[in-house]
This record gives sequence, C-alpha cells and structure tokens, in this order.
Amino acid sequence: MTPPPYVIAVDTDATSLRDADHLLRELAVGFTEEDGLFGCTHLVREGGRRRVALSLAAGDRAAVDAARQRLTAQGHTVTDGAWDDQGRAVLYPGAAALTGTLTVAELLDRSAIERVRVLGTPGEPDPETRLVTREFVRPHWENGALTLAAMPHIGGTLVPFEDPDPTPCCADH
Repeated sequence: MTPPPYVIAVDTDATSLRDADHLLRELAVGFTEEDGLFGCTHLVREGGRRRVALSLAAGDRAAVDAARQRLTAQGHTVTDGAWDDQGRAVLYPGAAALTGTLTVAELLDRSAIERVRVLGTPGEPDPETRLVTREFVRPHWENGALTLAAMPHIGGTLVPFEDPDPTPCCADH
C-alpha cells in the first residue's frame, strides 16, 4: 500500500515523539475515515537543530488543503511532500481497531499495516502468532510497505518494538 496522493510536510518545534503524536491527533480533526489519513513523524536534524517533523497524507485534496491552512495559521511551515520515505505512522487506516491481543493475521487484516518484522529473527512470523498491542502500534514505512517492528514477549507472544511508556535515558542516575 502506498500513501495517498496528497501529502504535506509540517515543520514543528516538537522535540519528543509524544508531543508530535499529540499534535498529529489535533491535526486529524477535519479528516474522515474515508480520507484514508496517514499521519507520520519524522526525526529531522538540520543545521544542528533536532526536532520531530510531521507529514500528513490523505486521498482528499480539500481536507489536506484545509489542514495546510490551519497549520500555516498556527505558524507552522508547510510544504508539499513528506520529509522522507521512512516515517513512523501514528495515524493510519485501522489504527483504532488495534487493541488488546490480536493474531498477526488480524492485525494485517484490520489495518493498513502490510508486514510484521520480528527483531532478531529471520522471515515473517506465523499469521496465528498473538501480538499484545498495548494499545500502542507505531509501524514505519520500510521499502514502501507499512511495517510493524515487533519483538518476542512472554508466552510466545509478540509486542510492538516501540514501548508506549519508555524509561527516559539516564533516569536511574
């Protein structure tokens, strides 16, 4: 699956993924499920400035143009296209349906995610392998496919690689 044809990149002052995720949810106002919205974060470092930029893609040009106007009015720099082709998807078709424990097959069937890659293992997992979503599923674009990186968990299950509540670096010292 490729992202929808109307894509904008949004430069932000967000320095954390959590802040960028929150901003993406605010920006999703005005889009409908039929728009096929993809909202991604992109880690950007330009001129010594590190930040988390965003991209929004949808099949409805009017909705994307309305988002562009709202963002520009809020002081954001908005350009056509995405920052790169490896964004971390926060908003994507079917994301809201990925709750609880699902099989890999159910995850793929219910969402725009096309592939699950288990870190440290060759090949793709068995479709009947259970995945504990933790209500936090953030796939990335890899070689044009929306791919969820997962890791082994207790009882032969998997969990998404990205933790919803990561321990900050150096929290213990």
